[in-house]
Amino acid sequence: MTEKPIPSVTMKTAGTGASTRPNELGMRTMQERAYAHRGEQYLLIKSPPASGKSRALMFIALDKLHNQNIRKAIIVVPERSIGGSFANEPLSKYGFWADWDVKPQWNLCNAPGIDEPSVAKSKVKAVGQFLASEDRALVCTHATFRFAVDELGIEPFDDCLIAVDEFHHVSANPDNRLGAQLGQFMSRDKAHIVAMTGSYFRGDAEAVMAPGDEAKFVTVTYTYYEQLNGYEHLKSLDIGYFFYSGRYLEAITKVLDPSLKTIVHIPNVNSRESTKDKVKEVNEIMDALGDWEGEDPITGFHLVRLADGRLIKVADLVDDEPAKRDKVVTALKDPKHRNDRDHVDIIIALGMAKEGFDWIWCEHALTVGYRSSLTEIIQIIGRATRDAPGKSTARFTNLIAEPDASEEAVADAINDTLKAIAASLLMEQVLAPRFNFTPKNAESGPLPDFDYGEKDYDPEGTNVGFNEKTGQFHFEINGLVTPQSNEAKRICQEDLNEVITAFVQDKSAMERGLFDREETVPEELTQVRMGKIVKDRYPELSDTDQEAIRQHAIAALNLTQTAKSLAAKMEETGQLTGGSALIDGVRKFAMDVRNLDIDMIDRINPFEAAYSILAKSLSEKTLKQVAAVIAGKKVSIPYEDARDLALRARKFKQERGRAPDITSPDAWEKRLAEGVVALKRYVEQKTNG
Repeated sequence: MTEKPIPSVTMKTAGTGASTRPNELGMRTMQERAYAHRGEQYLLIKSPPASGKSRALMFIALDKLHNQNIRKAIIVVPERSIGGSFANEPLSKYGFWADWDVKPQWNLCNAPGIDEPSVAKSKVKAVGQFLASEDRALVCTHATFRFAVDELGIEPFDDCLIAVDEFHHVSANPDNRLGAQLGQFMSRDKAHIVAMTGSYFRGDAEAVMAPGDEAKFVTVTYTYYEQLNGYEHLKSLDIGYFFYSGRYLEAITKVLDPSLKTIVHIPNVNSRESTKDKVKEVNEIMDALGDWEGEDPITGFHLVRLADGRLIKVADLVDDEPAKRDKVVTALKDPKHRNDRDHVDIIIALGMAKEGFDWIWCEHALTVGYRSSLTEIIQIIGRATRDAPGKSTARFTNLIAEPDASEEAVADAINDTLKAIAASLLMEQVLAPRFNFTPKNAESGPLPDFDYGEKDYDPEGTNVGFNEKTGQFHFEINGLVTPQSNEAKRICQEDLNEVITAFVQDKSAMERGLFDREETVPEELTQVRMGKIVKDRYPELSDTDQEAIRQHAIAALNLTQTAKSLAAKMEETGQLTGGSALIDGVRKFAMDVRNLDIDMIDRINPFEAAYSILAKSLSEKTLKQVAAVIAGKKVSIPYEDARDLALRARKFKQERGRAPDITSPDAWEKRLAEGVVALKRYVEQKTNG
């Protein structure tokens, strides 16, 4: 086993300072972009943690209150600790024309007590009193707002702004109460809604909103690439996983470096990594760090003496005792210490310190055990991506149990590994510059403000353009299908990460792409599996639009993976010494490929680059054991896959004038023929009963 985490994703930034440089109104880049859409009734802001969403909302809310006949602004956050992000701000000090002011009695997140339904219900009366008052702004939790709407109804919120922070908590599932309520507000159409999320794919399993409701929103997107590339201090971000055997408490010191400001998220008590005694786990982590020397009476932080003699402060957010928890939370939120790097050194948490938790000095987010939600992982990584003086690097490490094929729970162990890899693949897409794909044909041409290299745009050549300011690429691809409907165009421009998320969470695709690479034809993954995911996700779209989305999604995924592999080789050979590795990898790819076409992209295994990282992290014995388990799960071609293969075989015959040959040396042609045979067998079985 390796003795250090192997980064599976590394982003190096240009350090332009653009994302932190304010304009004359005191707005940073993302805030200015969002403010330009302040007149929209329904606004969705997709922007990374630390990009300034809270203040962007303040600017927009003040304009709605003063200039758009909105009576009240109600800010809704998932938990009390995030309410501090919407505390009073003297915005006029920085150039704006008004200040953000929430009277103490209307910031319900500051009221004592923990986040429990009984406490949230007790605050419903306060919401009613606020609506009847002359005051304009209120901050409360999602739970308080849900109970208030249940009791007061929809109508009292007419002509109000409802701003929902961490919007990914909402769901179109009827069981999601907040989601159902927002649907009612939109049906009545008399309130304004601003939705904000640091995870800019809608969710892991189900959409946040019904398609009809989502279509009403105007989306403002600010990417991780723009955010990190525009920082002043943070130069690189590493994301990786570290496998261990035995108890995680005996392995954690290999990745927990007390010289780094760190948030440690211990495993959920129901996970196989957990010892089922969370308090004892915290104590063992502190024992592994050094000698405990008591608690600070003011902050409640633990004092731990390291072997080198240094005294560090550890904040425990795992302890459920309300008095202790409130003391620690209050100390962490104290604005007097926001800019004090030495205020605390390590924070140990279980369910807290994930969303909206603003500790700019955090250099390492260390998570033990897999997380079932990729949205949650994005949020946890966001804790370390703040820009701060003297902080040049940040990292996220997922510490997970090494899969052991001799265990009875081998399926769970492999599942955890796949979850970690899926998170890595998704983050690569999240961190990558945005792609613009167009078909290469007579109507093609350069996009404005894109640099196409030394030879500039060449109608006969392979054209890859880059816009330095926006961090976007333009690729011309032969055979690319163009989306026809407005919805399909929107998906290709805004939501490819959601399609990719569904794909990398498909266990069957990942298992075959990683551990059955010799037998699996890449097109089975890129065309059949991705095709099915798109059809299931967007059944209302035409076949042409579904194919366009499939092609755009697999192109974004495979070009990112190929660029990552090329960048790694360039670093190993000394060809890459600075700047963004991914951008240089893409440019290298563009130089090597003379004629980029969609068939070539479809022939790339999307998980090949991830496997090369995994092979460095796990022993050869473990890899073979896991591969054997996967091989034992093989089944014949499922009916839906056989049907899809048969449809693609028909297209093959139309294009080439002959049916695919089952004896062909071309693996994809052979698989198409096998699909036709399998479908015929299914039809015969059904006919014969």
